[in-house]
Formats: sequence, structure tokens, C-alpha cells
Amino acid sequence: MSAADTDGAFGPSQALDDGTISARTDAYFNRTRDIVTRFGDRVVTYAMFIRRPVISAPRLMIDWLDNVTRARGSAITHEVMFPEGTWVGAGEPLVYITGSFAALSDLETLLLQKLGPPCVAAHNAYQMAMALPNVRFLAMEARHCAGFEMQEQMAYAASVGSAAARREGALGFIGGANDATASFFGAEHGLGTMPHALIGYAGSTLRAAEMFHETYPDADLVVLVDYFGREITDALQVCRAFPELAAAGRLAVRLDTHGGRFLEGLDPASSYAALERNTPGTIRRYRSETELRHLVGTGVSAAAIWRMREALDEAGFPRVRIIVSSGFSGEKCLAMADAHAPIDVVGTGSFIPDRWSETYATADIVSYDGQARVKVGREFLLRQAHGRAVPPS
Repeated sequence: MSAADTDGAFGPSQALDDGTISARTDAYFNRTRDIVTRFGDRVVTYAMFIRRPVISAPRLMIDWLDNVTRARGSAITHEVMFPEGTWVGAGEPLVYITGSFAALSDLETLLLQKLGPPCVAAHNAYQMAMALPNVRFLAMEARHCAGFEMQEQMAYAASVGSAAARREGALGFIGGANDATASFFGAEHGLGTMPHALIGYAGSTLRAAEMFHETYPDADLVVLVDYFGREITDALQVCRAFPELAAAGRLAVRLDTHGGRFLEGLDPASSYAALERNTPGTIRRYRSETELRHLVGTGVSAAAIWRMREALDEAGFPRVRIIVSSGFSGEKCLAMADAHAPIDVVGTGSFIPDRWSETYATADIVSYDGQARVKVGREFLLRQAHGRAVPPS
């Protein structure tokens, strides 16, 4: 069961009655429905597309459409042109929807809202997973979303992009940050251990780790180590307090160092040196100021990750894992790959599209009662003899 099957944002209890749909759709679509109802209905076919390359992620939209048409008693058919998780070129129709014009005209706004963002986010998640194919990802989109409906779309998208990457050998996304979207990743519960607030409450990183372990003795222990700015000191203190967990690979440190400071013991010169010791030549290949910041700058840089790995190994804790977060976008993942950063897990919400205008999906009617007709400039949406539309040149 997916989150779309539950009684949530896309469940049958919400946004299915005509009054709610009418209130949320564009006024000219409501007026179109009134006019068509008055002057005679027609069977129409909509083509839905996005202007940029994406990964096909139409399931939430299709589930919602099926729920609405079932509640209305409408006879609507849809044809998904690209299976979920497959690559779609710019402008290629993802879905054709056919049915009563009166029954479909007021749904266009809501359908587009549910198609574009997941497809773009799925593409971003796929690119990130492929950039670091040997790293596991945790979807932490919830705090960056404007409510649960957006969160559900983004978690679903991460699962779709991840599945596409896994088919090509990447490890991909292993779960989400809360229970509500865990089912998209084949899990019952969200993943995560402690926020910074718990460390503040405990008064020390070690005490927070002890409290967590006492409360959840069977869970793996993941400890945030940047609260007091003593990432290495506190990480090693926790490792020494839990040597059995460390030796068993059940202990991890999470780096979330603030972008305004370096990891403990690092500065610009020592950051360059950390890269040179572990991945000679990487720093000479940087291509932008942003990439340079990812490699040797403040916050969770490649140099910081390498320095933490060095410190753990030197202290006799080679099986302690490193989990990283803080701004891990596709660009940052590529920089980490170039630096061969020893990352075990990335926690990220940065697969959410950075430019929301990229997510705008569009729909055009391409057939009225079986007669092909579309506005000038959108002829590429018309079905061809081989069943596929021809994208714009």
C-alpha cells in the first residue's frame, strides 16, 4: 500500500467533492464546465506534458483522478505513455486522458498540480543517487514542504527516482523521515534518531547518546556531533563509550556543521591538505566557486568528511559510519563524488526542485469527438500513427 491509498491528502475523504474541486480550480475552467453542460458535451482527449526532461511519476495524479471519477460516476480513461520511473524528453506527452469534457474541464488545475512537481523531483532524486551510487540516501523533505500534500508528492518522487537509479546499480533512497510517507520506501516507520534539540536538552553529545540508547537499546545509534562545535572530540567520546556498537557497525556520526564555520580543527589550509592526503588532484579539478566551497569550504565539505574518517580510523573505529546532511543537492553530490568522499548515508531534502517554474506541467485538448484539433504551436502533442507524439524540434 502506498501513501496515496491511505486516508491522506489524496484519500477519498479530501478534495473529491465537487464543491471543494470547484473552489480549488481556476474560475475559467468552472465556467467552461457550465457552458459545455448548457450547449452539449463532447468526448475530449487531453495531452499532459512538461517542458523539461523528467522521470515519469504520474501515480499520485492518476490515483486522484480515479478517485474523483469514481465518486462522480464518470467514464474516464487514461493512457500513461511512459511507465513510472522511465525517462521522458522535454515536451513529450506523459499521459493522455479521455472522457466527457464536462466531467474533465474543472479538473485540469488540480491534475497539473499533482503531475509536474513529482516528475521533476523524481528526476532530481535519480540524478543525486546516480552521482553517489554507493551511498544510501534518506529523504528529509518534510521540513521543506508547504504542507502534507507537497510532502507526499516529494516523498513519492524520491522513491520513484530512487527505484530508477537502483535499476542501474545505485543504492538510492532507503527511507523517509516520518511514518506518513514510509510506505513509499517499503517501510512502516520513518528513519532518524536525534535532533540538535535533544543534545541541548541533555547538555552534552555523549549524554544525548546515552539517553537515546537507554530508550531504544535495539536501534542503531546515530549521533549528531556538531552541536558544540567539537565534531571530532565528541564523536570519539561517543565511540569510546559504546565500543561494542562501534565494532558492530551499529554506530554512526552525523555531520551537519553550520555553513558559517569549519569542522573542528579545520581551516582553509588544513582543508586543502585533507583532500590532498586522501584524494590527490581533486582540488585541481574544481570548476566553480560553489564546487570549491563544497570541497574545502565551511560546513559539511568533502574535506570535513575526509577528516572525520581519518580521525575515526586512527582511533580504531573503522566501522563507525558517517552520515551527512546540510544542502546536499545534485551539484553537491557531484562534488562529493569527485572527491571520493567517504559517505555512508546522505540525508537530504534538496531533491525538491530549486526553481519551481521547472515543475509547471501543461495540458491541452488534442481531440474533440475523435477529431484531432489543438492550438497552433502544440501540434507536437497530436498522436502519430505509431502511438507516440512527436516532441518539438
